[in-house]
Amino acid sequence: MPKAEAIQNPKRRRFGRRSNYWKERLPMQFIDLAAQQAGIRKEIEERLKAVLDHGRYIMGPEIRELEEKLSAYVGVKHAIGCSSGTDALLMALMALGVGPGDAVFTSPFTFVATAEVVVLLGATPVFVDIDPITFNIDPVKLESAVRAVLANDPGLYPLPRKLDRSGKENHGQLTPRGIIPVDLFGLPADYDAINRVAEQHGLFVIQDAAQSFGAEYRGRKACSHGTIGGTSFFPAKPLGCYGDGGMCFTDDDDLAERMVSVRIHGKGSDKYDNVRIGLNGRLDTFQAAVLLSKFSIFPEEIGLRQEVAGRYDQLISGVTDRLVTPRVPEDCLSVWAQYSVLAENGPARKNILESLRRAEIPSAIYYPKPLHLQAAFSFLGYGEGDFPVSEDCAARIFSLPMHPYLGPEDQRRVVEGLGL
Repeated sequence: MPKAEAIQNPKRRRFGRRSNYWKERLPMQFIDLAAQQAGIRKEIEERLKAVLDHGRYIMGPEIRELEEKLSAYVGVKHAIGCSSGTDALLMALMALGVGPGDAVFTSPFTFVATAEVVVLLGATPVFVDIDPITFNIDPVKLESAVRAVLANDPGLYPLPRKLDRSGKENHGQLTPRGIIPVDLFGLPADYDAINRVAEQHGLFVIQDAAQSFGAEYRGRKACSHGTIGGTSFFPAKPLGCYGDGGMCFTDDDDLAERMVSVRIHGKGSDKYDNVRIGLNGRLDTFQAAVLLSKFSIFPEEIGLRQEVAGRYDQLISGVTDRLVTPRVPEDCLSVWAQYSVLAENGPARKNILESLRRAEIPSAIYYPKPLHLQAAFSFLGYGEGDFPVSEDCAARIFSLPMHPYLGPEDQRRVVEGLGL
């Protein structure tokens, strides 16, 4: 894991004065939004008051201000605010013209939204197993999956399969169109390798950075590594608002124009000139105001997250070798949306989670069932054993409390609560 750089910022002292606040708060928080708010409440209130004063509640000036600041931060030409991370992916796919007969490759070890948007447009998600270390899509298996679709040969890699009237499997021919890598838990996927596959086969890449905004891959920020990048501002995300919100990023002028149109019902010159089918995907002005306040401390919070993750690494390695702690490649910076570890097996995880519960330590499992085994995707015909790494991780993984204001004493309490 890259070493956290010292942060020379007067706001750091402001955070330091909160120690009594979070020590006295019980029970322990999995993600402590109240601790964060304590330091920026005045700024948030001032920005919200400004919205009340100007009264532009839909597409107010805070939207454009936020888009300009975040596009500059990411290092791309265009940022388009939208109503959620899910709509960010949906708008990207719509701008790219994805539809029936198209194959979009993605991970089965992610939140449902990643593949859900593909199905909503009539296209077909083709799942690709993950790397067991990073939990992100495996580029080698991705290449195999693309070749399998091109050859319509499930012998090369598991493909979606349907049953015809006789009960026989029917592998309909799909056209490979794009890839949606997921930056799981805040760690970017291997985009150099993924983009090589994409370029070789003429595919787009939509970076699902719902958990990784602020992270880096080889010196570049998340949301800048694909044709389009999309992130979420759900409250629990590293940069989150107090409701739903999201944003798309791209350097492509034409795609940016299309997403701006899609965002407001496919508008052309105005909202009553509809040039394409779109959706109501606007970011709320109040949420943009909250995000502007939070963004003022976001770089510092990323540094604090590095410290929290580093302490977990040291504490856990000091008491047990029965857990696999997360590893970050040297050329990456994780934003640590979650701190997730692997137990030895399912029963061991169950015992650990029960021990944490008794110690009043919150925990979570991301994700208990891979998408290819979810009922919503049963029509694809995937089965148990198709993606063994995802299935193994789903049976063993769990996440510990993780946020910038988690202090050493609370982290020691968490590790003691593991019962190992």
